[in-house]
Amino acid sequence: MTVTGLLDGPGAELLADACADYRPGQELRLVEKLRRRYDATLVTAAVTQASLRHRAVAKFGPDAVRMYFTPDGLEQATRSTVGAHRARRIAATLAGCSVVDLGCGIGGDLISAARAGLRVTGVERDPATAATARANLAALDLPGEVLVGDAESFDLTPYDVVFADPARRADGRRVFDHNAYSPPWTFVTGLLSRTACVKVAPGIPHDAVPDGVEAEWISDAGEVKEAALWSGRLYTGTPRRATLLPSGASVSEAPEAESGPVARYIYEPDGAVVRAGLVTAVAAAVDGWLLDPRIAYVTGPYLVPTPLASAYKVVEELPYKEKALRSWVRTQGIGTLEIKKRGVDVDPAQLRKKLAPRGPAAATLIVTRIGRDAVAYSCRRVAL
Repeated sequence: MTVTGLLDGPGAELLADACADYRPGQELRLVEKLRRRYDATLVTAAVTQASLRHRAVAKFGPDAVRMYFTPDGLEQATRSTVGAHRARRIAATLAGCSVVDLGCGIGGDLISAARAGLRVTGVERDPATAATARANLAALDLPGEVLVGDAESFDLTPYDVVFADPARRADGRRVFDHNAYSPPWTFVTGLLSRTACVKVAPGIPHDAVPDGVEAEWISDAGEVKEAALWSGRLYTGTPRRATLLPSGASVSEAPEAESGPVARYIYEPDGAVVRAGLVTAVAAAVDGWLLDPRIAYVTGPYLVPTPLASAYKVVEELPYKEKALRSWVRTQGIGTLEIKKRGVDVDPAQLRKKLAPRGPAAATLIVTRIGRDAVAYSCRRVAL
């Protein structure tokens, strides 16, 4: 059953009851209770919806309790903080413009765009998913329309901006190769010949981005969420950018940087900065240098607050040998051990298990490569 059965009448009443009584892990008990008063099929749909709303809070915050979801739609939806960032960027350049969202899913990006004052139209191939998107706009009292149609054949002429989020799943599995997107990459590059924004996976190769298109890697709370490709009137003239949410810090230039020995602090650039190839911007920000020209660690003598990286104070350099590291863990009484690594073939979880931390102390172990040699540093994470 689609969400339409839960929008009004007995379905809406049932959904309210299901959400009020929902507790994770107790779905069967709730189903049994509600089936005494409501149709069994409708109860299953309502409890499923209550479960999805509970999970959706992580992406949509307080809006989730009023929204409608499908399992696939929730999985693929953009986190609202990221969608709002994109919408603000469009509105800042083209205030009040018309935006068509091809393959709009449950409408997460439509919501962000409508709230930014943009005139939105969603296009969705699946009628049930389109109905969900339509219901979400209505539930949040936002203007916009959702049409059932095919992205590749839809007439884009009336719209100022095209937004697209190509499907990156096939047979239930995530697709990493941009050439396997749906709609296909040739269609995506065609969209980027006009004013458009296309959401792609953060692993998009730099050389796959067409000339005259900006690739913006976006992280939220330290987690890289996507790359957004900007073209036409939304292109700023820079090929690569990293934007860090919620601070909104952004960097688009990579100055020259030297490499040298470890200093008092090690800085780990945010993942969006790394993906964008802008690690040297961190070196410039902290008046430091690279540990190795091919590794995304920066070091410097001073603690310099920057939103672009996490900071660690170096306590000592350690031999990168399991016996020596195990002895270090034991003598320091380390029970909470964070392991960071770049450029070395090691599984942090397996290494932690071998080192067997137990005790009251906490530490960070940074394992990396300088030239051909693997090195390890005992560190303390510094709050900036």
